[in-house]
Amino acid sequence: MVPVLAFDIETVPDTAGIRRVFDLGEDISDSEVAQIAFAHRRQTTGSDFLPHYLHRIVAIACALRNADGFHVWSLGGPQDDEASLLKRFFDGIEKFSPQMVSWNGGGFDLPVLHYRGLVHGVSARRYWEMGEEDRDFRFNNYISRYHMRHLDLMDLLSLYQARATAPLDAMAQLLGFPGKLGMDGSKVWDAFQAGRIDDIRNYCETDTTNTYLVYLRFQLLRAQVTREGYEQEVALVREALSKQPGLHWKEFLARWPLATKGRA
Repeated sequence: MVPVLAFDIETVPDTAGIRRVFDLGEDISDSEVAQIAFAHRRQTTGSDFLPHYLHRIVAIACALRNADGFHVWSLGGPQDDEASLLKRFFDGIEKFSPQMVSWNGGGFDLPVLHYRGLVHGVSARRYWEMGEEDRDFRFNNYISRYHMRHLDLMDLLSLYQARATAPLDAMAQLLGFPGKLGMDGSKVWDAFQAGRIDDIRNYCETDTTNTYLVYLRFQLLRAQVTREGYEQEVALVREALSKQPGLHWKEFLARWPLATKGRA
């Protein structure tokens, strides 16, 4: 079977990069640097959400379904730097050529991964393959928006219309899945400053699992799996999570009711 890899990233302001771009000195704190960038962004766009190239990745989570079962984890350890996380991610693509699945990955996660890969000089040959060496990638690669080798569920389900997009948390809950657990992207910077990297990694893992579960329902929608097969896959995920250490998985399962009519 072709491995399926759902993924998600969590980011904070790239304070080192912001210092260079805004020509800021070392005499102000990282928190102040970020606030300057937020304020500049609000003045220009009305939102303090920074442009993609000023984000730094602090967590990458993967949910993998392969012949060995279902597995979910955060890449590297809490102490690993961004370059190490990027290398692990793209090395996995290089080795397994999985079906990649995301929620808004084309709009956020992948562009950030691209920019940060440039910053750190990471090589990702298989990921950037578009048919020059492998003809199978000519009409189905990770880069082109309308190809399926990377499936951005939010983008496709909305038919590529920004006004029709849905947040992952709401969509997961509508389908009977747990949704987000006590954190969202807007809280990651505060958590990072407080040294709560483990909480960020745990949050990223649960978001990735929600994404994979929505993907399973999408596979049922497009008749790539039978209802019985879908229920077996969902049960496989539930069983795998029940064996995972960590309080976040106990909370995730506690908020995930057993199957009800028309839902998960």
